[in-house]
Amino acid sequence: MLSEEQLVKKSLQGDLQAFEELVLGYQSKVYALTYRYMGNEEDAYDMFQETFIKAYRSLPSFKGKSSFGTWIYRIASNVCLDEFRRQKRRIPTLSLDEPAATFNGNQVEMEIADTSYSADILYEQKELSLSIQEVLDQMKNEHKTAIILRDFMDLSYEEMAEVLDCSIGTVKSRLSRARNILKEMLLKRELLP
Repeated sequence: MLSEEQLVKKSLQGDLQAFEELVLGYQSKVYALTYRYMGNEEDAYDMFQETFIKAYRSLPSFKGKSSFGTWIYRIASNVCLDEFRRQKRRIPTLSLDEPAATFNGNQVEMEIADTSYSADILYEQKELSLSIQEVLDQMKNEHKTAIILRDFMDLSYEEMAEVLDCSIGTVKSRLSRARNILKEMLLKRELLP
C-alpha cells in the first residue's frame, strides 16, 4: 500500500490509478462536505464530481505544504461557494410554503416526499437533521463553512485555518459566532430545550 505522499507523486506523473486511490480515500468525506453545503443529494453529487475534476486539473499546483485532505476540502468548499454565487445571480429563490405556478397558469401546492422509515425515533432524527440543514442554509457562508468544517468534518483549528486561508484566531472567532447563531436559530424553532 502506497502512502498518500507517494500516491500524490505518482498522480503528478500521470498515474490515473494512483489518483483513483486518492479519490477512494476521500470520497465519503468530500461527499459529506458537499452535502452539508448544498443540502440535497443531487447538487452534492455534482459538487463532489466537480471537486475531484478540479483537483485533478489543479494537482500540479499542489505543493504539499498541507495534507492532501486539507487541500481537497478547500477545493470542495470553494466549488460549493462558487456554485452558491452562480445560483444567486441566476435563480430566484422559491418558497415551499407558496404555491408554484404551472405552465398553463394553474397553481399547485409544493410537497416534499417523506422518505423516512415509519419508526418515530428515526422520523424525529430526520426532521431534526432537515431543520438543522435549513438553519445552516440561512446562515452566512463564512459561518456555515466554519460549522461544517469543524462539527461535521471534524477538522482541527489548524486544518480549518489552512482550508479557509486565515488565522487560527479568525477560525475560532467565526466558529464561536456561527455556533451562537446556530443555537439562537434552533432555539427560535424550539428544537433545543
